[in-house]
Amino acid sequence: MRIGLFGGTFNPVHFGHLRTVLEVTEHFRLDRVYLIPSAMPPHKSSEGIASPRDRLEMVHLATEGVPEFAPSDIELQRTGPSYTIDTLGAFSDMFPEAAPCFLILGLDAFLEIHTWKSHLEILRRVPLIVMGRPAEGGNDASTTENSVSCVVFRYLSAFLSPDYTYVSEQSAYRHPEFQPVYLMEVTHLDISSSAIRHRIQNGQSIRFLTPDAVLTYISHKGLYR
Repeated sequence: MRIGLFGGTFNPVHFGHLRTVLEVTEHFRLDRVYLIPSAMPPHKSSEGIASPRDRLEMVHLATEGVPEFAPSDIELQRTGPSYTIDTLGAFSDMFPEAAPCFLILGLDAFLEIHTWKSHLEILRRVPLIVMGRPAEGGNDASTTENSVSCVVFRYLSAFLSPDYTYVSEQSAYRHPEFQPVYLMEVTHLDISSSAIRHRIQNGQSIRFLTPDAVLTYISHKGLYR
């Protein structure tokens, strides 16, 4: 069984999250992807964040009927900040070592991984899948200066290790000590949780930005007003 882990604040979950992770699921032939709302994001202020239970419920509603997606409350079961290294430890206890497990990250989140707790141990434990938008104008992503590959290479060299090498056939950076960092260009939907919250505060519709069930839940609970 091939497992993906995709964490985030999900404040609220929206189609940008769902579409990109579905593409990763198909490309890497993952059997199950766990969407993991953070209880207490260590890198974000708690101001304006819906309760962990509300965010988990919205993920449940958004993924209903998608058998590959599984909401997880694993970070809600712990006290204190929601550190990824602890989540990886919890999942390693749930699945046999033979089950491949991948940590799925957006590009922005990946470019902060050197600030995470025990980040080198994360790199040793689990392969990463880094999602980025396609290069502008349909340019070759391997040569475009601002392509996902170039941005990731500069970051790896500057903040993590100069010993990563790119394997083009696998679209991955490999390292003698750490797990691979896979790159994947995904459909870019210009949707963000912060923009959704802003529209709600301004009395504007958020229809077609998030599943209808999530929209109804937000309205019913009076979230983000």
